[in-house]
Parts: sequence; structure tokens; C-alpha cells
Amino acid sequence: MILILQPNIDSSSQEFQRIREYLRQFPDVKVKVLELQGETRGVSEVHLIGPTHNIPIEVLQSMPGVEMAIRVSTKYRQIGRHDIHLVPVGFTYNGVHFDQDSFHVFAGPCAVDTPEYVEATFKFLKEHGLVTARMGAYKPRTSPYDFQGHGAKCLPWVFELAGKYGIKVIAMEVLKEQHIDEIQEELEKAGRPTGVMLQIGTRNAQNFELLKAVGSQTDHPVLYKRGMGLTLEESLNACEYIASAGNRNIVFCLRGVKSQMAAPHRNLVDFAHVPVVKRLTRLPVCVDPSHSVGSKAHGPDGLMEIFHASAQGVVVGANMMLVECHPEPEAAWCDGQQSLTFKEMEQLLADIAVMREAYEKRVETFSRSMVEDMTKE
Repeated sequence: MILILQPNIDSSSQEFQRIREYLRQFPDVKVKVLELQGETRGVSEVHLIGPTHNIPIEVLQSMPGVEMAIRVSTKYRQIGRHDIHLVPVGFTYNGVHFDQDSFHVFAGPCAVDTPEYVEATFKFLKEHGLVTARMGAYKPRTSPYDFQGHGAKCLPWVFELAGKYGIKVIAMEVLKEQHIDEIQEELEKAGRPTGVMLQIGTRNAQNFELLKAVGSQTDHPVLYKRGMGLTLEESLNACEYIASAGNRNIVFCLRGVKSQMAAPHRNLVDFAHVPVVKRLTRLPVCVDPSHSVGSKAHGPDGLMEIFHASAQGVVVGANMMLVECHPEPEAAWCDGQQSLTFKEMEQLLADIAVMREAYEKRVETFSRSMVEDMTKE
């Protein structure tokens, strides 16, 4: 059960103390208070955890200071949609807004290699009006002998170059709590020229201590990648771990699932789950066609299969795309075989603009049809 308190009522108020006193007669029910900030107001939520079926909701609803009492049947207490009329879906970070209506492209190399390549990438993104990028400093690899990123030593010049070219948000994977601290420290030293969205990669999708670590800080939003072998429910529950630790600024990323039936693609594309995640949760949804497809093969129509996979996500309402590009993919230190050249990236941007327009027209057409039906009634 969740209680939403009225404005200006918080855990220090007399009204809340009366609520706590009333709940003491239910000793098996734990009380957890969350202070949330919406676009126009702050909201205090009181989460009642445990056997709440015997608590009369009418009594709580009538108590001073309570705006709304909700019985939550869904598993997703934190990331669910129960309070979206009070706390709008989405968040703004470093001047960039993320919600279930926005759309952003995060492009760049899978792993940072050289300053020259990073600067060329940021320059390209700026020329095409993009203020978001992907840059991996810490890179888990299947083989221990493959390049695993420069780590913290590349952060100073990556952040400096991002600021130089107006990049506002960088998606950057972290593998352990220490990496969060390193990113925070280097951002402070650099004067915060950019922002970082902490990425949880598919290999850490159920690393619960890491999930709690990114959730316990609220300076940076979190990009959570679905586990390659996890059900959708398991992955959404992982996001619930993040949110329950205190950080609800999460983007959920679909990146394909591991299956023998995916061949010849790297993973089985799961982008049909975009509207499902949006229906079940308040989270913006990202798609990652690079890791889903894993190659730059062309279809007989001349379009890359990465383009077709991207279209599947965008045309059903994805809010963000994570895609790999590199000035010279053949020289990339990681995943060069699936990285787009700048020319190919230009083509992809043009293609997804068509798909985004198609999605918006689909929504407009359906909305108009519903209005017409209501008018006839």
C-alpha cells in the first residue's frame, strides 16, 4: 500500500506522526518514506510493506495530511505508474529531459580509445545537433585478453572534450561502486563540463549490490540494460532495486536477448517490448540496435540490418537510442565490426527521423480516431 501525502506534509509533520501512531497496531507492516521531486511539486510517499490487506484503506484516506491511499497490486512499487498524475513520468538532467514522449540518440564508441577519435566523435555529434553520447571508460569483455577500457585515467580528457563540444550527457558503464566515485570526483575536478548517465551493462543486470549503489546516489540518472538471459520481469525487478534505494531517474534499455534462434544476429531483437515497458512502468525506454544485431550486414534493399532493427524500436515509441559509431571502425579498439562510420551514422539519423515521424503520426491518428468515436457517442 502507498500513501501520498498532501503538499507541505512530510515525515516531520504532526499529521505524519498521527499516521505512524495509527499504523503501530499493524506490527508486521514496515513503513518507508520517500521524498520525490516532480516537475511542479515535491511529493512524499509512504510505502507500507508487508501484510497490508487488513489495513482499512478508507481510514487512511480520511486521515489529515493524506492526499491519496493506493493498494498496489503490481510488483513495481517504485517504478510503476500509480502516481503519474502527481509525479509526471520522466526527469530532467543537465538540461536534457527524458520521459516516455522524448527521443534522444546517444552515439559514440563502445569503449574510449584515443583523444583524437573522441574529439572527432564529439565534433560530429555537435555538427548534427546532438548533445548526448555514449563513451565507455570501463568495459567488461568476454575474453580477459581483450581491451577493457582505459578506466579513470581517460575521464579528465573525455569530460573536457565533452564540454568543448556541448555534450550534455554521456552514457558510461560502471562495473563497481568505486567507478561511481571516480566519475563523480573527476567531474568535480573538471568543473562539471558535462553530465554522466551511469550505465548498468547486461553482465551486471543482477549485480544487486551495484544496483543498490547506483540507486543510493541521486546525482546521476541510471541507464539499465536488460540482462541478456533475463525475463522482462526479472529485469524490471532489477530496476525496482535501483529505485527502492532512492533513485527513480532510470532509463530501461532493450539490447536483445541471448538465444540460438538469434543467428546470424548477435542477439534476438526484443524491441517489441518497448510499449510493454512503457505500459508497466513510468520509465523511458531505450533501444540498442548495435548489440542486438552485432554486424553491419546489408539487406537486399540496401539498408543495413542495424537500420531495420533501429526502425523497429523507434516506430513503436522508443525514447532513446544507444548506437555505436566511430571515425574509423576498422581501427576501433572494441566492437569495430558493428560501429557505424560517420557517413553511415548520418544515414541512420535520417532514417530514424522518418521512423519517429511515423510513430508520432500513428499516435496522432489513433488519438483523433478516439476523439471522433467519443463525439459520436
